[in-house]
Amino acid sequence: MKHLLFPRDSHTRTSLAVLFLRLALGLAFVTHGWAKLQGFSAMSESFPDPTGFLGSPIALSLAVFAELVCAIGLILGLLHRLALIPMIFTMLMAFFVVHNGSFAEGGELAFVYLVGFVTLWITGPGTYSADYLLFKK
Repeated sequence: MKHLLFPRDSHTRTSLAVLFLRLALGLAFVTHGWAKLQGFSAMSESFPDPTGFLGSPIALSLAVFAELVCAIGLILGLLHRLALIPMIFTMLMAFFVVHNGSFAEGGELAFVYLVGFVTLWITGPGTYSADYLLFKK
């Protein structure tokens, strides 16, 4: 316990920071996905389709997948980088297409998620992850 609270090496501190970021962003993202899943029938006709060709129900389904299923993978650190692909894509669409790349039009949350997800893509899942347990060399 002392080692977790007061890590001496930078690798442990970095892994704890990555774990904290994974948990914070993942749990926050799950709440968005859960809300979309709960209100799916009401939202499916009016949900924005940033591609213009998928249709609202499919766009909403993909958003629920990214925000719920992939976020759970992120929290666990399971298939970390693979789980981040739909999450990054969803936030790219949300920020640049839905919010026109503007903070003034409500895009700041999408931008913060996008920066966090790209940061996690770069860092990898860290030592405290399912990927580390499953795939360590």
